Amino acid sequence: MTIEVQAPSQSQPVKGLGLVACTALVVGNMIGSGIFLLPASLAPFGPIALGGWVLTSLGALVLAIIFGRLSRTVTKPGGPYAYSQEAFGDFAGFLIAWGYWIALWTGNAAVAVALVGYLGFLVPAIGESQMYSLAAALIAIWGLTLVNIRGVEEAGAVQIVTTVLKLVPLVLIAVLGLFWIDSANFSPANQSEMSNVAAISAAAALTLWAYLGLESATVPSGDVIEPEKTIPRATIIGVLIAAVVYISVTAVSLGVVPAAQLAGSAAPLADVASVMFGSVGGSLVAIGAVISTFGTLNGFTLLSGQVPYGAALDRVFPEALGRISKFGTPANALILSNLLASVLIVMNFAQGLVAAFNFIILLAVMASLLPYAFCAVAEVLIRANGGEVLRGAELAKVAVLGLLGFTYSIWALIGSGAQTVLLGFVLLLLGVPIHVWLRWSQVRDRVETQVTFSDGR
Repeated sequence: MTIEVQAPSQSQPVKGLGLVACTALVVGNMIGSGIFLLPASLAPFGPIALGGWVLTSLGALVLAIIFGRLSRTVTKPGGPYAYSQEAFGDFAGFLIAWGYWIALWTGNAAVAVALVGYLGFLVPAIGESQMYSLAAALIAIWGLTLVNIRGVEEAGAVQIVTTVLKLVPLVLIAVLGLFWIDSANFSPANQSEMSNVAAISAAAALTLWAYLGLESATVPSGDVIEPEKTIPRATIIGVLIAAVVYISVTAVSLGVVPAAQLAGSAAPLADVASVMFGSVGGSLVAIGAVISTFGTLNGFTLLSGQVPYGAALDRVFPEALGRISKFGTPANALILSNLLASVLIVMNFAQGLVAAFNFIILLAVMASLLPYAFCAVAEVLIRANGGEVLRGAELAKVAVLGLLGFTYSIWALIGSGAQTVLLGFVLLLLGVPIHVWLRWSQVRDRVETQVTFSDGR
């Protein structure tokens, strides 16, 4: 069974995304701010944090396989939102769109914080002043918001340049850093006060941030050549590439710089490069990190406007978010999303750069885990809704994958911590009255239209 629906749009999409382009989309959207600041977040756990990376990579690979299968079953654009709506109905579709949107604007806040950390390495005055750091984060967010309001073409030009330059400092550290590793930095393996299981779980919750975006190739499925083949392959290849980069870079970071020093760094990979290549190397990596996080921030800003805009066109979000500016861009959606991101940054900046980053990424992860959990078990329902009942080996395959993906999502959710889960749950619940109001408004308009026609007016 394959469900094909033409998504509403104001222009006919251009076909042409092949395997290489889709793989680049997946890798580009995953590898961004996370790996440039996560070594500092993971340092308090010590080398045992690598266990968190391994488990998260395996969980991400399971989710990649699930999304690949779903992309063959539901070919309409939208990714997690489209799959959840097909499986569970309109209300679930709304909740997933709402959670995905929350993940985007909270992610914007986290990327801006990471950007400022490396900017402070290059310009010490910014790193030494909380006021300057906060101002730099807000300027970055609103500068790119204006770029995206001006037009997608301008945003796309920014994205191409930053994506090309993104992987250079990471590859240099991962490969050449092996010669600077001090084995003494790997002892003890668990440098936290938690049990081994608790430490790995907590580390895994942080590392999942770096895999958000693994479903990227499923969202523009209407633009993909042979999506039923290309999307699954691109998603799995992209996750594997990211896993190799993440694990190798983190291992080198923990081996080159002592954990206590790494944990307090606002620019951990720049510090690693400084040990390896001196101040020039540190500056080059910091420049690469600024370029990478700036590009990621641009990409998140683009999505933070497009997701609520698309949902508004489907009448899932308020109509005002579906209006476009004179430049043909969803200005209302962009402004609202990044206003919320700015508020989140201001509220958490007093905790310090790394602490603020940790809290915000956990919130973004929590908002993303609900869509992942729904999608993990969606295929059986989608097929059943289409009149197809799975049996035998095919049912076993789907059931095992779904159980693994769902269990992983719940485990990662627990690892996010009680405070993060509580706040994330509250943010999700705040969407319920909006859904009720939207449905009531739509029914009211329909009834009033019927009354008008029946009265002959």
